[in-house]
Amino acid sequence: MRPDAVRQTLDAELAAARRRRDGRAPRVLDVGGGSGVLAVPLAVAGCAVTVLEPNPNALATLSRRVEDASVADRVTAIPADSESLADAVPAGSMDLVLAHGVLEIVDDPRSTVAAMAGAVEIGGAVSVLVANRAAAVVHRAVAGRLAEARRLVDDPDGRLPEEGLLRRFDSDGVGSLLAGAGLVVESLQGQGVLSDLVPGGVLEEDSGAVEALAELELRVAGVVPLRDLATRLHAVGRRV
Repeated sequence: MRPDAVRQTLDAELAAARRRRDGRAPRVLDVGGGSGVLAVPLAVAGCAVTVLEPNPNALATLSRRVEDASVADRVTAIPADSESLADAVPAGSMDLVLAHGVLEIVDDPRSTVAAMAGAVEIGGAVSVLVANRAAAVVHRAVAGRLAEARRLVDDPDGRLPEEGLLRRFDSDGVGSLLAGAGLVVESLQGQGVLSDLVPGGVLEEDSGAVEALAELELRVAGVVPLRDLATRLHAVGRRV
């Protein structure tokens, strides 16, 4: 399957970073990087990756993955949370800073994004991937869980009390979050615009459906209003 729109955007950003650095390895900070789902492939691709992660179990798994992939010289793990970012990472030292699946659970997303913006160099970028409030409402309604859908609509943070996350976002909210940290929002797109709505049976019965769906996802990732129904919203802000 071809890369999704988020991966394509990150690949383009890393290529631009290599050009700025005259071919040297892009410096990437993965905030809340967990067990290295993003960090290890980025290191394999030649990036110098710093992972900021407070969970010791996740760090142990990251260490094993790093060793298995033979990229120990390209990955640095810092056992700290996002609140310590400004102290743990030198200002302006990164080409790309990632927070994928993080802003939903931190205590103060504005301060986290501000610290991320401070860590990236002039010309570099901050990439955030967040849960979309509208998608959570639609998916529950389609599944017949109408009471939950209504509660999500009414809750100011777009969450249910029993959920582990603290908030969901909409397109305006995530864009404003980046802009409020002094970043210029260059890209706002959806991940999982249609894929989470297509019945699994369709993909199993049609051998070409998986590739067709991947192509369709790429086509609609940035198309409004379809983008605003995606399971996750991806935004990139530039430090200028």
